[in-house]
Amino acid sequence: MPNIDALTTEQISERLSEYPNWTLKENKLYRRLVFENFIHAFGFMSQVAIIAETMNHHPEWANVYRTVDIYLTTHDANGVSEKDFALLEEIEKLIG
Repeated sequence: MPNIDALTTEQISERLSEYPNWTLKENKLYRRLVFENFIHAFGFMSQVAIIAETMNHHPEWANVYRTVDIYLTTHDANGVSEKDFALLEEIEKLIG
């Protein structure tokens, strides 16, 4: 398995400047989404799950009714890596 390097705080901040709805929280990329209802929230999570599985990179997330909290981190790197930003970009495409 190739070595995955964590990005520096400066690299993360620079990349996050492109995504104003995302922040660094608990050393993970974080975004909260609020949908019209539970069905829309769950549908979104199902779409992300399919993408994440194909990327073999899975989010940490929570869902309460119409709210979805997403955390992205790379456990093998002990921090945020390019893999997290790749998944973030796919999530942003779904959101539109």
